[in-house]
Amino acid sequence: MSKVVVVYTQIKSILKTSKTIAVVGLSDRAERDSYVVAKYLYNAGYSIIPINPNISEWNDIKAYASLLDIPSSIKIDIVDIFRRSELVEEIVDQALQMKNKPRVIWLQLGIENEKPAEKARAAGILVIQNRCIRIEHEKIMG
Repeated sequence: MSKVVVVYTQIKSILKTSKTIAVVGLSDRAERDSYVVAKYLYNAGYSIIPINPNISEWNDIKAYASLLDIPSSIKIDIVDIFRRSELVEEIVDQALQMKNKPRVIWLQLGIENEKPAEKARAAGILVIQNRCIRIEHEKIMG
């Protein structure tokens, strides 16, 4: 298994062409990183799909317990994961079961798990690990 390096041009393309981001582990508490990042992305024009079994909505947007609960009519471009590294495999497995698979699995800062990343790549999904989507967006999109 070799680590795949995602380059600046790939990230720029992802951020420019993506519209809908499912944020797994999105908290309804404003002091949490997941909330801050999702709010930033929402304000930047992305549609946010909250994934958290403990909340019913976030920012007046319906929340779903898991990726598998998202209606198939909603096309997810990026699955942004705010969960511990050991929980990533279950989330990737859900993404792989979705009728409309996401184009990108994004693991936030401090989150890496190569086994599910390899599974996602084998299914044609780009995987970004240990990077903050907000930081990358600010650097690339200004």
